[in-house]
Amino acid sequence: MENKKELKELLTNWRHRVHACPETAFEEVKTAAFVAETLKKMGMEVAEGIGGTGVVGTLKCGTGDKIIGIRADMDAINLEETGTPEYKSRVPGKMHGCGHDGHVTTLLGAAKILSETKDFNGTVRFIFQPAEEPGKGSVAMMKDGLLERFPIDEIYGMHNMPSLYQGKIGTRVGGIMASEDNFIIEINGKGGHASSPHMGIDPLVVASQVILGLQTIVSRNANPLESVVISCTELFTDGAHNAIPSNVKILGDTRSFSPEMQKLIETRMETVVKGICQAAGAGYKFTYTHEFAPTVNWKKCVAKAVKAAENTVGAENTDSNCQPWAASEDFGRFLEKVPGCFVFLGSGKKPKAEDNTALHNSQFDYNDDVLVTGAEFMAELARVCLPE
Repeated sequence: MENKKELKELLTNWRHRVHACPETAFEEVKTAAFVAETLKKMGMEVAEGIGGTGVVGTLKCGTGDKIIGIRADMDAINLEETGTPEYKSRVPGKMHGCGHDGHVTTLLGAAKILSETKDFNGTVRFIFQPAEEPGKGSVAMMKDGLLERFPIDEIYGMHNMPSLYQGKIGTRVGGIMASEDNFIIEINGKGGHASSPHMGIDPLVVASQVILGLQTIVSRNANPLESVVISCTELFTDGAHNAIPSNVKILGDTRSFSPEMQKLIETRMETVVKGICQAAGAGYKFTYTHEFAPTVNWKKCVAKAVKAAENTVGAENTDSNCQPWAASEDFGRFLEKVPGCFVFLGSGKKPKAEDNTALHNSQFDYNDDVLVTGAEFMAELARVCLPE
């Protein structure tokens, strides 16, 4: 196996190659082909086209019967890259603005390390998932028989975190990333001339009460120790400047960290909407959809991830009870089916979080200095979970 300097050079070249050719959800054809080709060169069993463009590489060592999965997401985002690296996106309107190019490379790096050291006892599945950004890829892979065709006992995943200084690793028991649920509230009143509000039922006034009323769920229904966000983000009417509308539509988004809190929010939201509309004599339609499940880590798997992190970056750089992040991650769907753990890998080049370029920024570029760290951590996970 190469020394760290040679490994970093190899992984950096791989990452720049993937970065220059970003592919968005379910279009990761070239990326998947590169992944499959690279895994095959390592001597692995490789399956392609899982859930569309997903790839699974399998590496067995020893006589152990335990199987773990380690997952990386492959898709880019729809954003024009404004940074100027030599390997800048060659695809107009698409870029690796969330670091999935780094995630792909990191997992390939772990695969390379383990394929050469073979210092674990069991089976590792390297899972390269499409379409994380829209929250559809993990479900697509599972619908295509991922867990039946490639059974696993535990699953692990990682996301780079530019707000966390490079070389640090954080995780926690329980909710680490939030659900994303979307809602549409349609309020039906009775429109009329703006000069005669008493002749109608003003749905804008009702909508205003609904918007404010929804915040009581956060302040008066949710446990104060629970993190809950309810955001009304769009408002549409069929009125004019001198006409009270007949219909108003409110769109929005909620975030929480447990299935129980998701249910509470959904139930209470409809109760609030129904009560306010009935009091005003207005009609309503309430639509609530679950886009992302919360990412809820399993305690037994967190302990293993923490041990692997401490072995890789030291206890002083490992946070076993990190702050959760209210963004959403498609990995949560796997954790509904299989025990596992999701971790954050610090990728910030500067100690202050606000001094680093954020994810989904048009100038974001993955920090190559943490590629080897991430690969070594993932390889160590295999050793911890599958000891010789």
